[in-house]
Amino acid sequence: MSVDFVLALHSHVPLVLRHGRWPHGSDWLCEAVLDSYLPLIEKVGELAARGVHCPLTVGVSPVLANQLVDPAFAAEFDAFVLQRLEACRDARRSLPETGDSGLLPLVDFWESRIRRLRSLFEAEGRNVVGALARLQAGSGLELMTCAATHGYLSLLGREESVRLQLGVAAAEHRRLFGRASAGCWLPECAYRPGGWWAPPGAPRPGPRAGTEEHLAAAGFRYFFTDAHLAQAGSALSGYAEGAAGAERPDTARQDPARQRGAGAQRTPYRAYLVGPAAAGRVAVLVRDPRASMQVWNRDLGYPGDGWYLEFHKIRWPGGLKLWRVSAPKSDLGAKRPYDPAAALAQTALHASHFASLLGSIGASAGRGGDGVIAVPFDTELFGHWWFEGADFLAAVYRNLTNGRGVRAATASEHLERHPPRSGIELGAGSWGTGGDDGMWLNPKTAWTWQRLWPLEDRFWSVAPQALAVPDSHALLAQAARELLLAQASDWQFIITTGAVADYGARRFSLHAGDAELLVGLLEETVRGAVIPAQARRIVEELQGRDAVFPDVLAQVAGVVEHGRVGAAA
Repeated sequence: MSVDFVLALHSHVPLVLRHGRWPHGSDWLCEAVLDSYLPLIEKVGELAARGVHCPLTVGVSPVLANQLVDPAFAAEFDAFVLQRLEACRDARRSLPETGDSGLLPLVDFWESRIRRLRSLFEAEGRNVVGALARLQAGSGLELMTCAATHGYLSLLGREESVRLQLGVAAAEHRRLFGRASAGCWLPECAYRPGGWWAPPGAPRPGPRAGTEEHLAAAGFRYFFTDAHLAQAGSALSGYAEGAAGAERPDTARQDPARQRGAGAQRTPYRAYLVGPAAAGRVAVLVRDPRASMQVWNRDLGYPGDGWYLEFHKIRWPGGLKLWRVSAPKSDLGAKRPYDPAAALAQTALHASHFASLLGSIGASAGRGGDGVIAVPFDTELFGHWWFEGADFLAAVYRNLTNGRGVRAATASEHLERHPPRSGIELGAGSWGTGGDDGMWLNPKTAWTWQRLWPLEDRFWSVAPQALAVPDSHALLAQAARELLLAQASDWQFIITTGAVADYGARRFSLHAGDAELLVGLLEETVRGAVIPAQARRIVEELQGRDAVFPDVLAQVAGVVEHGRVGAAA
């Protein structure tokens, strides 16, 4: 009997286009494309050309997809690539002067790689979204979506806000990729069961629908969760390094649903059904801690191997990385020159080990042919954080063609072959540090929620009236965009981790402030005031800056028309 292996990659960058360039503007997006998305497209294409089956489930957040299809992105990417190539030329001139001529072959390596990936970008019509859609049509790739702006759904103050995040996600995926998304990646893998909702400081405690009820209402059929939420293992967070020492409320003690779920440990090696049958049940795939730990952990897993590219040592100006990890925890000054051939050979060894590990896990799971090993990660781990990651993934798929009792599958393929029949009650939490909501709601970020929750109330109070006034539709649509952007989980995460907390606070305040301004204008409009020319200019300016979700108004109307979700709402 074979066990299915479902690898899921979640791709997300918040709105940075037209919000500066470096260090937290469009360079962030361009770096993700050059380091992770294009290498992934390249490797999947190579596997398909060689007849290697590569069923991979790739999530793309709607806000990321909107940026990738924006004509402004291609121009930013051109400038970014030219800057990287100039860094190569500068290094070639200056390294001999500093006695580092031995690093010159690495400069050639980088220049060749950058030019090759730029050629791939051109060959794909300068359209990363189109390239992914093409691979979905012919290479076994499955694409799924995420909440519109990666809003932390469990903490949003209004059910309507959750519905808008998911409704926009479903509509944008169909618009941009040409077909519906069966699955939905929950931002930060955050889940909330139905029942009483009262996070610290929330102004509107009360009964709320479970996350799965919202997913079902939006047409989604599956999602992923972390093992500890299914009581199938301990919390396994990739955020531990960034969040060390952050203060968190103990939501595990505060949340009664989390306590109800405690008890006998369940297996992560099967899919389950979540939610009341009357509301439409959604399947959930549980992250396997053993396989996941081997890939993302910097100390115990593959990325910390001494032959791999060192992420933290960078040559300035230009940003070239020319050194390898070397000895564990070695000082940056002790890093040795990178050896691309040795690193590539190491990925082959690690991929073989990982395939054997999957076989061992599958054998011990003993599921009689319907088992699954689900391993979800951020796409940016592969290529950006772990430079050799895309090569590793390709080598894993090549290894799995040799059997080992493991069969690669997309999430939908597994669920179609083995429809889940057992239900499960998930606890509340996330894959963040501590396994709860504390990365996003804590003493450092409470002020953002205290500003966001009243803003949600004001927006959803005025939206039904504004829909009845056609002249206010553009104003309402932009207010919805700014509200969605203010809800992005990225801002609280950045504030909590502390490295660039001022940037997270600034971006949240920018979108929240613009949403408050526009909602105020809407409130004046529905009271009978005519929208002044100045207000129209504000809307046009914000439309030019935050050009996302062109059909958002229809989704606002849909939320208003159909009301709240679930019997618990």
